[in-house]
Amino acid sequence: MINEKYPELMNRFLRYVKIDTQSDEDSKTIPSSPKEVAFLRDLSMELETLGLENVRTMPDGYVFAELSANIDDDNVPTIGFIAHVDTADFNAKQVNPQIIPNYDGHSEIVLGDSGYKLTVSEFPSLKKYMGHTLITTDGTTLLGADDKAGVAEIVSAIQYLVTHPDVKHGALRFAFGPDEEIGIGADHFDTDAFGADFAYTVDGGPLGELEWETFNAADARVTIAGRNVHPGTAKNSMINAIQVAMDFHSQLPDHDRPENTEGIEGFWHLMMIEGTPESATMRYIVRDHNRKQFENRKQKLVDIAEQFNQRFAHEQRITVTINDQYYNMGEILKDDMRSVNLAEAAMRSLDIKPIIEPVRGGTDGSKITFLGLPTPNLFAGGENMHGRFEYVSAQVMTQATDTILKIIALSQQ
Repeated sequence: MINEKYPELMNRFLRYVKIDTQSDEDSKTIPSSPKEVAFLRDLSMELETLGLENVRTMPDGYVFAELSANIDDDNVPTIGFIAHVDTADFNAKQVNPQIIPNYDGHSEIVLGDSGYKLTVSEFPSLKKYMGHTLITTDGTTLLGADDKAGVAEIVSAIQYLVTHPDVKHGALRFAFGPDEEIGIGADHFDTDAFGADFAYTVDGGPLGELEWETFNAADARVTIAGRNVHPGTAKNSMINAIQVAMDFHSQLPDHDRPENTEGIEGFWHLMMIEGTPESATMRYIVRDHNRKQFENRKQKLVDIAEQFNQRFAHEQRITVTINDQYYNMGEILKDDMRSVNLAEAAMRSLDIKPIIEPVRGGTDGSKITFLGLPTPNLFAGGENMHGRFEYVSAQVMTQATDTILKIIALSQQ
């Protein structure tokens, strides 16, 4: 499918997703993977070729670039657009996208020779895409629309502006960064160097998503030191770390798990448990939209540990380490809704129905907003992200690019 307005959008996306840029949670480097560094280097060269100014790589790995205003109006805000280049922790090697033109809205889509299929019964979202060109995986990898769809859409909007100098716009800023999927990419985002009045991450899902409220999020690790003795003489002596881990987890409310919650309900999610009777480790993610409840959830883990340690004659057998990851950007954005209102107006002018609801997750915009730059999140088009059933509509990618340009146009009014 060739898009007359953005002729390189589809090919650009397909080229990007075939490049492995998976971030590495176990790495100690910034960015976490040399694959990201290589992709960002190539992307910076592409931005320079397109004619952007002041293209540079920041110490945290972000590539910043600028496009000067072609109007003389100090009242027009400087707007930024941001996307991340890394992909999630599912197989990202040898991505082989499939193109399904003119999808009929009901047929199953066979994913290569993998034995997997996309069916309407399992994925009802397919019904929305009758007549669309869909891009899917071959069933062996993720697709990488999160967030290479966003990268391709921003770069295609840039190309449109550069090749249509008659289209008026204020000063624009662009940023492409690493390590969003492992939660550290925007930790040191330099908002002063970026120089925008407000910005958008283009990192959302289906058509119309406009996200300005997110979870508060933390990572919690529970380590347990057991005492392993022969089970035949274990009475009143053994402390089985695995059993203690099970008992610890049982103290959390059964309802407050991801599989039992929705909307703005928070949870504790046990991500990992491993160990022996001698020692055990558990990893949780803690989520809540309400900051007070978020703090209470973290404290609950600490309180359980203290109660258990008292049973062990006050020995510190259980240690809880908690690291905050991001906060609900709605706490900041509610006091300055310019960016949200502008994006909503842009979508409505394009006959796109905005979907505005608290998101059960977070984006780099969550951190960047708390660093002083209001940054809500726009849709990029991806469905079923982070796995083999991921897909995206070429038409929705076009609409995302249209939305970027419409935001820029309406900012002058």
